[in-house]
Amino acid sequence: MDFYMKLPRNSKEFALFLGIVAVISVNIIAPVISGFEVGFSLATWRQTLTILPVMLVAVVIFVLLTHMPAEKVAALLTEETDSFNAKITITILINVAMMSVLMTIVGAMIAMQTISLTPFQQFFYKWPRNFTIALLTEMLIAQPIARCVMHYLHKK
Repeated sequence: MDFYMKLPRNSKEFALFLGIVAVISVNIIAPVISGFEVGFSLATWRQTLTILPVMLVAVVIFVLLTHMPAEKVAALLTEETDSFNAKITITILINVAMMSVLMTIVGAMIAMQTISLTPFQQFFYKWPRNFTIALLTEMLIAQPIARCVMHYLHKK
């Protein structure tokens, strides 16, 4: 029942779900990572706001590219009898792992507004922190809100 009520049923609902998750994630993850990079300040937050539209487009593109592979890997790791929460947790973990790898590299280039080897050189230093921030944001904030919206939409 949870799968039917809390997850998108069609492409229109998927677009809404993706939009909610992407907007929440980008507005939390990018400023937090920027704060860790250059310090938490109002100036840092303002600078981060200028790159959020580009970051949002990149996130949506990468979600669309990684969604199906992540679903397939999650299906291999879960069983038919596993609970909704177990399947969602595994799916989020795999999605965030894939997305954080891509966004650690591309997100840094977007933030620096230049194509550079620096994100590759610093990848193993920055990725664990970025993954943790993204995972906590997705599991505790973005996904629960989006699933709540889907549940509300399906109740109507």
